[in-house]
Amino acid sequence: MRLSARSTAIAVALSLLTVAAAGRAQAAEIVVKIGVALSMTGPAAVYGASQKAGVQAAVDEINKSGRLKGIKLEAVFEDDASTKEQGIAVFQRFINKDKVAAIIGPTLSNTATAADPLAQAGKVPVVAVSNTAPKGITDIGDYIWRVSLTEGQVIPGALKRLQNKLHFKKAAVLYGNDDAFTQAGFAVMKAALNASGTTIVGTQTFAKPDRDYNAQLTALKALAPDILLVSALADNAAGIVTQARQLGWKVPIMGGNGFNSPALIKNAGPAAEGVFVGTAWNKVSSDGANQAFLKLMKDRSVDPDQFCAQAYTGVLVIAEAIVLAGNKAGRDNIRAGFAKVKGLATPLGLFSFQANRDGDHEPALQSVKEGKFQIVAP
Repeated sequence: MRLSARSTAIAVALSLLTVAAAGRAQAAEIVVKIGVALSMTGPAAVYGASQKAGVQAAVDEINKSGRLKGIKLEAVFEDDASTKEQGIAVFQRFINKDKVAAIIGPTLSNTATAADPLAQAGKVPVVAVSNTAPKGITDIGDYIWRVSLTEGQVIPGALKRLQNKLHFKKAAVLYGNDDAFTQAGFAVMKAALNASGTTIVGTQTFAKPDRDYNAQLTALKALAPDILLVSALADNAAGIVTQARQLGWKVPIMGGNGFNSPALIKNAGPAAEGVFVGTAWNKVSSDGANQAFLKLMKDRSVDPDQFCAQAYTGVLVIAEAIVLAGNKAGRDNIRAGFAKVKGLATPLGLFSFQANRDGDHEPALQSVKEGKFQIVAP
């Protein structure tokens, strides 16, 4: 078919308009940076890789969905090295150089207590995705929000469920005394044991650099407890569980949130069998959002844990806040949007924020069986 000169001119004009419109659409896309401070090295490095996988998967899914019309999320990852000093340096870079709209992390509560005040002072919203210390996180200020359930939300319920199952009456406790998270976990364990009528027959402590726990475990074993409770990061937890079994401990062992890592099973091996831990994520939940998350991570060849699910949820919450703020992604827009997040479908379940900016959803109890974390039936 031969076009007339006039038809050709019209076609060219329409083509140019189309190109111009596409160009405007492309130019209108706003890239919103999310700073992500995770422990890729140091004592909490076992959690960081899993968290990074969850964050990147969520960012990719949201960008692919086009839900944030005209907005593209970009995750800027930095290693907080599991230390306060590095966490502060990373937050300063995010706030002053990268000009991020929001921050996810850091991994440890200990680091958060040092770094989060910088974000509060700079009015940059923070989403904690693995800080579980009952106090000292959202207390920092109204720009600090938390997806991860606190030890105070998970441990009492998990302990009560386990006591109903095992009927223990005497407990021994071992905890790390140089970390805000493990110290807070101990306080929650102690209160929960007292509330349940369980007698604490002995308490011992250790520090993060320690690798030999035989003295503490021997002393506690001599007191003949029915159960051992441990508040430790995964790096210490594997050694504690392994050495307890080597010393002949037969009683159940229950850990705080630091036990919620495949690294515990990998490093402790058969010694991890039968270990109990409360969890903020029910991996076997048939809920649609969880099943979609599991498929997504499987497609990425990632075996997700609780920390991966929480990190993934942290990005979902930021995206929801942007939508609820009228598709605006300024720092104050995102903070205002957080306050409106209610009943958001996530791998953790239907997620909302409490009035104190802590997360709110249903926890579960799991144990290690045949080399895997498996949910213990209520």
